[in-house]
Amino acid sequence: MAWFLGAREQSGEMSETGVLLVNLGTPTAPTYGPIWRYLAEFLSDRRVVEACPAYWYPLLFGPILTFRPRRTAKLYQAVWMSEGSPLMVHSKQLAAALQQQLGHPSQVRVELAMTYGQPSIKAAIDRLLAAGVKSLYVLPLYPQYSGSTTGAVFDGVAKALRRWRRVPSLHFIADYHADPRYIEALAASVRTSWALHGKSHLVISNHGIPVKYVELGDPYQQQVEKTAQRLVAALGLGSEEFSLVFQSRFGPTTWLQPYTDDRLAELAARGVRAVTVVTPSFAVDCLETLEEIGATSRAKYLAAGGEQFILVPALNASEDHVAALRATLLRAGWSAS
Repeated sequence: MAWFLGAREQSGEMSETGVLLVNLGTPTAPTYGPIWRYLAEFLSDRRVVEACPAYWYPLLFGPILTFRPRRTAKLYQAVWMSEGSPLMVHSKQLAAALQQQLGHPSQVRVELAMTYGQPSIKAAIDRLLAAGVKSLYVLPLYPQYSGSTTGAVFDGVAKALRRWRRVPSLHFIADYHADPRYIEALAASVRTSWALHGKSHLVISNHGIPVKYVELGDPYQQQVEKTAQRLVAALGLGSEEFSLVFQSRFGPTTWLQPYTDDRLAELAARGVRAVTVVTPSFAVDCLETLEEIGATSRAKYLAAGGEQFILVPALNASEDHVAALRATLLRAGWSAS
């Protein structure tokens, strides 16, 4: 018990309420080794790849992890920031902004964790509990629930808490896909983009998941569609003024469709010369928004005949995003008093 008391004394600020923000994770550097380690942890999780290990692991630790890190390193290098990975930089800024919005750490303490890589869920929870937290709010940075993302966060939290004698009161926020403040934050980001660049066809691009996950009961597609419905209603768009699409598919399995690049090509072929792309399933900008959409999809659309491709930044650490997360916590039972 001495180590526990010592940790509490060294933590400085004491608080009975904690908020754990969790994002996916990122390599520590845009080079082969860190990317290999990150992908090995990420793609070994059966929440992510629901395949028989006897079939999947030889592929993963054979050709996939031999060649994919090298290709992925070039993509990360194209978007890497001076402070580090975009996902990590923006997530840290978001956690800091939320801490400032919620109050002093002696009132409520905010910690950031990653499902894969560092800072780990275990380390973040250890810090929170060592600081005296008895009521813990877990907020995965995934507006729409999927077992492959939010479910993996729950697994990590449960595993981290197994070793603690006193488990805190736990409030797990599974999603916030239709929360009014989140929808308004998205709508405001699109309006800001249109004010700067002009209104154009809205492409709502979300991270995809395999179709079989939905068939097994994953609510992700339904929640993505509801987010899109609420967003286009807030913007006053008709059915011909937007497209709902899915990106980031991996492997031979059929993923949710229509695929982003296919729809962009169709729009260009139909004479749609300008598009605005928003990515509601990504809380912060990362490789998938900045490189996959901002560079690769942009190039494909322009090559197909498009003329203007505007990517709306993710909500990141914007005031609207912080206010939306605070509202989500309030609805989950957190009290500002």
